[in-house]
Amino acid sequence: MQDLLYELAISTAEVASVMLVDKRPADLGVAYTKSSSTDVVTEMDKASERLIVDRIRAARPGDAFLGEEGGESGGSSGVRWIVDPIDGTVNYLYGLPDWSVSIAAEVDGEVVVGVVAVPMRGELYTAARGQGAHLMREDGSSERLRCNTGVSLDKALVATGFGYSAERRAHQAESLMGVLPRVRDIRRGGSAAVDLCSVAAGRIDAYYERGPQEWDFAAGTLIVQEAGGTVGGLHGTPPSAELTIAAGPDLFPPLHDLLDEVGAARG
Repeated sequence: MQDLLYELAISTAEVASVMLVDKRPADLGVAYTKSSSTDVVTEMDKASERLIVDRIRAARPGDAFLGEEGGESGGSSGVRWIVDPIDGTVNYLYGLPDWSVSIAAEVDGEVVVGVVAVPMRGELYTAARGQGAHLMREDGSSERLRCNTGVSLDKALVATGFGYSAERRAHQAESLMGVLPRVRDIRRGGSAAVDLCSVAAGRIDAYYERGPQEWDFAAGTLIVQEAGGTVGGLHGTPPSAELTIAAGPDLFPPLHDLLDEVGAARG
């Protein structure tokens, strides 16, 4: 079954990506906001999620869904799809390239398939549990992904993101002041899913963020793990909105301890 879920996730992400690129209106605007005035949703977010859910449901009517825009719906098959129809909506709204379609398939509570499409870069990141992680490009080339190893904390290029509330952003800026002097540099791309895939591809050494939801990291987490990386929260907890950290297995412990020290999970 895992292979069937994998193929369905890939084909659906590709179809949604084409729709989002080809049908993006020139006058795209904000449909509404969620947690704050900066937490935006566009009509294309909603259209993308409807396309993804309808397409998967047509093939597998008994499956459950968790979507960023549509919430959770039940099913009887033991399979749940975790969908972020546009991860990096602000980037999409502004015409920046780092946004993605993220689809994960979970069987009996375990994510077994993860697919992240980055249409404006012509890239499709995929993973199936136990089968590795891969990057497929629109020119037909592909490569197996491996995260960076042997990187010390002071030489690490680390990506992060920021929340939507002013109070959380202020605390994140404060904790970042404790991180920045201890690493090579910081990057802020605007899509948790893309950042996780960048860890898997070795384009950055690590990623951390307080606030990402399950639909933001479900697919990307599996892609990092299948690329040989480690993903978790603080003190052995799984990745969550409290804190999500991803890095190579040797970099993860010192980064974890630094983030604990600066209070990255607070606020």
